[in-house]
Amino acid sequence: MNCSISGEVPDEPVVSKKSGLLFEKRLIERHISDYGKCPITGEPHTMDDIVPIKTGKIVKPRPLTAASIPGMLGMFQNEWDGLMLSNFALEQQLHTARQELSHALYQHDAACRVIARLKKERDEARALLAQADRQIMPMAASASVTSNASVLTNGKRAIESEDLGPGGKKLRPGISSSIITKLTDCNATLSQQRKKRQIPPTLAPADALERYTQLSSHPLHKTNKPGIVSIDIHYPKDVIATGGVDSNAVLFDRSSGQLLSTLSGHSKKVTSVKFVAEGDQLLTCSADKASHVQLYRPQFHVYDAVLCYSIAKITVRLWQGSEDGNYDCRHIMKDHTAEVQAVTVHATNDYFVTASLDGTWCFYDISSGLCLTQVADNSGPEGRPEGYTSAAFHPDGLILGTGTSEALVKIWDVKSQANVAKFDGHVGAVTAISFSENGYYLATAAHDGVKLWDLRKLKNFRSFEFNDSDTPTNSVDFDHSGSYLAIAGADIRIHQVASVKADWNCIKTFPDLSGTGKATCVKFGPDAKYIAVGSMDRNLRFFGLPSDDGPSES
Repeated sequence: MNCSISGEVPDEPVVSKKSGLLFEKRLIERHISDYGKCPITGEPHTMDDIVPIKTGKIVKPRPLTAASIPGMLGMFQNEWDGLMLSNFALEQQLHTARQELSHALYQHDAACRVIARLKKERDEARALLAQADRQIMPMAASASVTSNASVLTNGKRAIESEDLGPGGKKLRPGISSSIITKLTDCNATLSQQRKKRQIPPTLAPADALERYTQLSSHPLHKTNKPGIVSIDIHYPKDVIATGGVDSNAVLFDRSSGQLLSTLSGHSKKVTSVKFVAEGDQLLTCSADKASHVQLYRPQFHVYDAVLCYSIAKITVRLWQGSEDGNYDCRHIMKDHTAEVQAVTVHATNDYFVTASLDGTWCFYDISSGLCLTQVADNSGPEGRPEGYTSAAFHPDGLILGTGTSEALVKIWDVKSQANVAKFDGHVGAVTAISFSENGYYLATAAHDGVKLWDLRKLKNFRSFEFNDSDTPTNSVDFDHSGSYLAIAGADIRIHQVASVKADWNCIKTFPDLSGTGKATCVKFGPDAKYIAVGSMDRNLRFFGLPSDDGPSES
């Protein structure tokens, strides 16, 4: 008799009281502990429903090839041939590795010579710059004494105050009353629509998600710096944007399986990408730095001289699509001084927010690329600002959620920029947050897993943890209907959304197929027809039901 699961003769046979089927003990115990039901009939089962069977020792028959001396000789010959072929392949690989090592050593030597030459040129340039500074400062002081005209630099009139406020911080125009009215009207419209909201009939049912499997895998980013760290989907066109460790953002057409465009401009990894639903625009943020010169007039000097200093500014880029399929950089925003970790677009599609490790979040106007306000909260340890690691708008648009590096979740009133609520309980930085479509629930991810928060009572009502405690949970995402929740970490899990008191059942678990043990981002496709997953092996993977119109394996 064979096991009903493996189809092989069991070493420790057990039988079910309810179904009468025979199983291997270790296999059926693991299945019951995970799912609580029979894998064949689907009936509810417990460990008490399993009865062990005592049998004599089973002697498995010897293979046919080992039943005679000629057969054994043939088997030995095949193993010898395989060993020789493997040895030949290893020798070829060794020869190739030696050639590559020789080439790498040559490149290293050439790079060292280039670096030495560049250092020499840098030192010469610094010496010339210091000499020029010594010559320019007396001239600037003399010009300031003889004339009260504004100082000219590089042929342009210098800004005397540079719109600086107390403490040398740049002044912002703020969120005007007209913008607040626009946000309030949008909130009222969306809230009214949400009351009439129904689950779309085209939404993929839960039993379909249980049958999802990998459809395709597409290597989109460079091999020397592999890894996809952010993902977003433009639902009307079914186009996926990915941000990579290789400092590029890639646009991929899922229906055709073709790479549309590679957006280059950042110098470090693209930490977040977000489509603007209207206008064929894409926002990207990174940890790269741009040089920015600030001019000011010191009050303590006897002369009205202009001093200059350099500040590292982290960039956020707004890309505009064109008719030929290319994307051009329309705006470059340089308002943060540390890595920008997240970008989120308001429901009006006219404004967006960036969150940075410098402890501030900025509210921007999309059309002009102007930062309207920059909000800082110095409530961290010892009065330090807490770095923001994630951000998302509430579906109604008047609430902003941010996650911090200090394991806190902060809720903000967008109109007043006031912190109205704080959620604690996580361990490690809050890597991702997502609001449900009905606006009642908030899912947050951190090193210790995922927590669900009831925004009506401002409390945590459920937590999900991964078995691998060393791998943080990197991404969490509600689908557009608010029916499913996807979690990415050591693996990818899909939960069915329920109420506060009901169980949020895990209906599907996908293993991490990248081999890195770290899925970094996950996103539902339109109507949850597929799931897009990014990981640290530079491949974009799609999970769904096989069909003729899906993308082919790349």
